[in-house]
Amino acid sequence: MKQSIRKIIAPVVIVALLLAVLFGYGITVIAMPMPVWIKVIFGIVLVSLSGVGIYVLMQRIQEIRSGEEDDLSHY
Repeated sequence: MKQSIRKIIAPVVIVALLLAVLFGYGITVIAMPMPVWIKVIFGIVLVSLSGVGIYVLMQRIQEIRSGEEDDLSHY
C-alpha cells in the first residue's frame, strides 16, 4: 500500500503545478484590459484544461491502484 502512495505523489504534484499555472493565466486574463467575450472564451478554455487534467489524474491513480503501472505495454 505504501509503495502505491509513493507512485501517486508525482502525478498529483504535476497536476497541482498545472492547475497553479492555469490559475495564474486566469488571473492575468482577468486583470488585462480586453473585451469581456474574450475573457469568457479564455475562461472556458482554462476551466476545460483544468477539468481534463483532473480527469487524467483520476485515471492514472486508478491505474496505479489496480497494479497497471506500465501503460506502454498496451501499444
